[in-house]
Amino acid sequence: MIDVPVVDAHHHLCRLSDGYPWLSGEPIPRYHGDDTALRRDYSMEDYRADCAGIPVCASVVVENGAASPLREAEWVDGVLAGTNSVQVAKADLLDPSVPALLEEYAGFSTIRGVRDILNWDPDPYYSHRARDGIMNESAWRENFARLESLGLSFDLQIFPRQLVDAARLADAFPSTRIVLDHLGMPIYRNAEYLRNWGRGLRELARRENVFVKLSALGTTDHHWTEESIRGPLLTAIDAFGVKRSMFGSNFPVDSLYSDMRTLFSAFAAVVADFSDGERRRLFAGTATDFYRMDGGRLQRSVQAGHGVGGSAGPGADALMEQDK
Repeated sequence: MIDVPVVDAHHHLCRLSDGYPWLSGEPIPRYHGDDTALRRDYSMEDYRADCAGIPVCASVVVENGAASPLREAEWVDGVLAGTNSVQVAKADLLDPSVPALLEEYAGFSTIRGVRDILNWDPDPYYSHRARDGIMNESAWRENFARLESLGLSFDLQIFPRQLVDAARLADAFPSTRIVLDHLGMPIYRNAEYLRNWGRGLRELARRENVFVKLSALGTTDHHWTEESIRGPLLTAIDAFGVKRSMFGSNFPVDSLYSDMRTLFSAFAAVVADFSDGERRRLFAGTATDFYRMDGGRLQRSVQAGHGVGGSAGPGADALMEQDK
């Protein structure tokens, strides 16, 4: 299936008792589908089980919308202590108290960046925010400007209609490293829409400080197949190049649409004709570099046969054994 090490660039954890507003109360119909199956704890042990048979040697845990971002970050920091993995914490850059939070995040050994979800669409079924254009607002940008000096990158989650604003943001902050989550989330699959998305993606990719995550294909294509995701994946890789593209599972959200083995088998099939070096970059190298992970330590772990999924040889749980 996959013959190169994997650093999963995007997945989540959940300790439901900490409070996750989007997973509480009566389910509200949203574009990701019925999330009933997600309304549970999702630990590193659960993630390891999902990774069985896949040579995952480390991962990037991305915030999951907890009511208290700091409490979630502290919990994840404990889970990841002593492992090769890192995290991206939640930060509302419109919150007047966020400067202090960012300063605190900078002191965590496992935090590499922050995410502030900005998805907006005229249809509330898709929107995460109350209005469009937040990334253009002075208050938001004033806090975004703090990231570079604190050594924090930014996970940018938007829809294709917002790619133009994203390019302007990258131009305004050329030294801040930005990664576009989930290919910019093309939520429709008609040809004209995908052409417009591709144009916006290529324009954004002209900014060298922007990378892309090849993830969450199921979130926008619930009945995906290898063929249905091939075009979007190759379009994104062509736009950003293998040195700025990284694969991510988006589990457990994307477990609503397939198991991990099926997902990574499809990823591997789409890039089967790429060189060994290119595949190593897509599956591990880009994420390792972008998130400033210890490449030497990762390499030693791979050589020792360690991995989170049990497929890379004996001692497979060693990298993430401190599940809290």
